[in-house]
Amino acid sequence: MEPNAARLLQEAMKLPLEARAALAGSLIESLDHAVDEGAEAEWEAEIAKRLTEIDSSQVRSVPWSEARRIISGR
Repeated sequence: MEPNAARLLQEAMKLPLEARAALAGSLIESLDHAVDEGAEAEWEAEIAKRLTEIDSSQVRSVPWSEARRIISGR
């Protein structure tokens, strides 16, 4: 990481959680130059499917702390 970017990161890490999340989202959006016309509709369909699975008890949700532990293999 170049020195300016490292310095920016250090400053960004001092921001409150909500501000860091907004900044991260803006940075990610700035990387996406290609527009996928069907992506929005596909995401909406996926979200609806997952909500139906949760509502019908086909799947169970877990707290982020547990999911992070499972993902990291700890």
